[in-house]
Amino acid sequence: MKINSEIFKSYDIRGKVGDDLNTKTSKAIARSFADWLPEQGVIAVGRDMRPDSEELAAAFIEGLTQQGYDVWDIGQVTSDMIYFAIGKWGLAGGAVITASHNSGGENGVKLYRDKVTPVGLDSGLAEIRDKAQNDDFEQSAKTGGIIQKSITDEWVQHCMTFINEIKPFNVAIDAGNGMAGAILPSILPKLPISAEQMYFDLDGTFPNHEANPQKIENLQDLIAKVKENGYDFGIAFDGDGDRAVFVDDKGNLVLGTDLMTIIARLYLEKYPGTKIVHDVRTSRATQELIKKWGGEPIRTKAGRVNVGTLLRKVGGAFGGETTGHFFYKENYEADSGLIVALTAMQAISNSDKKLSELISEYRLYEMIPEMNFETTRDKQKIFDELKRVFSNGQVDELDGLTVEYPNYWFNLRASNTEPVMRLNAEATNKQSLDDIVSKVKSIIEG
Repeated sequence: MKINSEIFKSYDIRGKVGDDLNTKTSKAIARSFADWLPEQGVIAVGRDMRPDSEELAAAFIEGLTQQGYDVWDIGQVTSDMIYFAIGKWGLAGGAVITASHNSGGENGVKLYRDKVTPVGLDSGLAEIRDKAQNDDFEQSAKTGGIIQKSITDEWVQHCMTFINEIKPFNVAIDAGNGMAGAILPSILPKLPISAEQMYFDLDGTFPNHEANPQKIENLQDLIAKVKENGYDFGIAFDGDGDRAVFVDDKGNLVLGTDLMTIIARLYLEKYPGTKIVHDVRTSRATQELIKKWGGEPIRTKAGRVNVGTLLRKVGGAFGGETTGHFFYKENYEADSGLIVALTAMQAISNSDKKLSELISEYRLYEMIPEMNFETTRDKQKIFDELKRVFSNGQVDELDGLTVEYPNYWFNLRASNTEPVMRLNAEATNKQSLDDIVSKVKSIIEG
């Protein structure tokens, strides 16, 4: 079958609906996934709120049952609920039809195998791609069955185990018309908080703003609410609900690395001396504070597949990447936006400080929010030029290019999901930070 190989990304599948993803390709990918899975058993399938997700999910389920697998159709869910289903009930695998924060008109599939193991390009997705493109399927002697199953109550109970007593907070929550808006009403009544609900209606056309809280322009409504009403903080979720981003009581964006620091302290109090996995974009401040509090920071490539896999390998209690994907030992080493929101609230509550005060205490250096650059230039030539210009620095290529000096560092990566290059940088003072960003920017732009 002709399937565009470009839709098979490093961590999942994403493409244009119709040309790249349709019922035929969805069914073919499902059959290939079923044949590839190393374990027999039940596969859970969920979907987000995009207009075409139900149709694509139905085709995916048909492909799985054709290959002999029984399926739990768990309906509209956040992506992290699929991970939970696999771990809680020991399933053979799971799939969620979603394009996460991507714009309307696109869709995708996130795949997990048994033991809540993510399936990326280097961990099975390439083989699944090749089987689907070659129509290389086993002929099953039986057709699997389908069970409609709701897991919301069990999921909420699981999430509540991550917190003890938290203080009453007044907050605003922006669900971005994404899947968090379907699940939050089941957990908010259990919390001692007053929450103004923003864009909770499910709408996969995203009429208010793109469901990507990493972009500051998508947080403007939330920031305005926090400032206008004097809220303790604001929380924004991405389209499939597996990421949560915070805005502090002053209306400032909380960088992912700072949120990682806040939750890392909570987990080092819970698991003294534990390993904390972080990606290459993480602040020096985060790493230094983890060490100060008795933990061991362990660095890896960006990407949820990389962080979650390494967390399990080293036996750590918590890990994260600066985009807001955070991983928990008690959550089968998987990420969850809802659990991030809850554990962050617990950490803020324990500190007896405002969120802005915590950020001020933990932010030891000047750091930029991640900058994205669209460029038609050859990316390898850009990396080669940077290595030449910064040849007297400490250089590594674990993920993109990282260059370190005593008073600053930067990392430049080619995105695995979008046609851009991403820059992160940190320095001991704002002037040094501005200088290094300007210098790297000029090289990228040629």
